[in-house]
Amino acid sequence: MLQLALNLTLFTAAVFWLGVACWVYRDARRRSRDGRLIGAATLLGLVPVAGPIGYLLIRPAETRAEAKASRLEHEALESWLRREPPHCPTCLAGVEPAYLVCPVCTTRLKEPCAGCAAPLAPTWLVCPFCALDVDAPQAYDLDAALTAEAALRRVGDRSNELRAREPQQAQAS
Repeated sequence: MLQLALNLTLFTAAVFWLGVACWVYRDARRRSRDGRLIGAATLLGLVPVAGPIGYLLIRPAETRAEAKASRLEHEALESWLRREPPHCPTCLAGVEPAYLVCPVCTTRLKEPCAGCAAPLAPTWLVCPFCALDVDAPQAYDLDAALTAEAALRRVGDRSNELRAREPQQAQAS
């Protein structure tokens, strides 16, 4: 019985030892592309107890995927910091992001929101300040529009009558 317990303990220790060595190999592959470095780390991982601890002390801090993500984040931040300030497309004068027109050449840069008058970029579909749909047509007062149209027609009819009377009056004189 004692022999069986000893064999079971040795077997468990061997499986654990090989498992730790396998983990060191896989971790080294995730952190480096250099085959010699991966091999050296795996050999270090095979040294019982001290090997994996030594590997943990000398391994690179980031995996290759983490290093790539960090590099991309730094590049994006640097490009954001290097961006040029906004300028007028016509005269190239510097303008503020909130300007609706260029103060130098009066070129229309942005349209004001119909709801809150905030400057809207041409590509925006919704005003971020008042949540008004930018492409939505304005609500028209139909009664006011018809009244205005009728008034214009009355004015037009009167001017046509006056024009028609002028030749008749000229002939009568």
